[in-house]
Amino acid sequence: MARMAESVGFDSLWVGDHLLYRDPGQEPSGPWEAWTLLAALAAATERIALGPLVACTAFHAPAMLAKMAATVDEISGGRLILGLGAGWNEVEFDAFGFPFDHRVARFEEAFTIVRTLLREGAIDFAGTYYQARDCELRPRPRPGGPPLMIGSTGERMLRITVPYVDSWNAWYDATGNRPEEVRPLRETVDAACRAAGRDPATLERTVAVQVRLSRGTGRKHGDPERRATPLAGSAEELAEGLRAYAREGIGHLQLVLDPITEASIAELAPVLELLDRAV
Repeated sequence: MARMAESVGFDSLWVGDHLLYRDPGQEPSGPWEAWTLLAALAAATERIALGPLVACTAFHAPAMLAKMAATVDEISGGRLILGLGAGWNEVEFDAFGFPFDHRVARFEEAFTIVRTLLREGAIDFAGTYYQARDCELRPRPRPGGPPLMIGSTGERMLRITVPYVDSWNAWYDATGNRPEEVRPLRETVDAACRAAGRDPATLERTVAVQVRLSRGTGRKHGDPERRATPLAGSAEELAEGLRAYAREGIGHLQLVLDPITEASIAELAPVLELLDRAV
């Protein structure tokens, strides 16, 4: 699927960093581990950018997360985009033994360690939740490290990250999978930028969009009360639906496919051609 996505012209490839889903009335399920998979995808592709959407900082000691990110970035030849977030699915935290309390406070310390190691190569940090004493990355990451993306539009998370990240991301349920619902999120992020003394135009905006293709049956995971209507239709209708996000100031879209198959990826090839013609 990764090679197919690269061949038909996608710019980026994303994997979820999750461990276990237990949804009412359904069999438990879960994806393969994200960083092992990203390393394999980095070796199997040549051009396409790739990253976690988004990496949960609670699943690894933050210095180790930085080490893994630097390694995948090296394997890919500098194609990693490092999305970061605090996590939300309490089921997997409990099942795998990760603390779910004080998630934002824990994230803040982890984020400090990860970004400093990737951008400066070394840190000496002693916090309430994490330690990284006289720690350094060897070999050094590429100058500046991979670009950072925050997977949250929460006020506190933005205050922590906006001075440092290159982009922000909102999942499709935050917009109701509708481009006209992007504006409130954009205004929230722009206000956070101004509060941090940053020009909002310097922070890229990204949004996930659920797209239903042939044989799609609906995504199973997430809050059933917040599930949105997927974007669907002909190639022309899909292309126009995606263009509407660009008109709302979104610079990068992550398509959440239903179903996630090679056939779905191939089905989107004419949509990409239509979008390329409009550029």
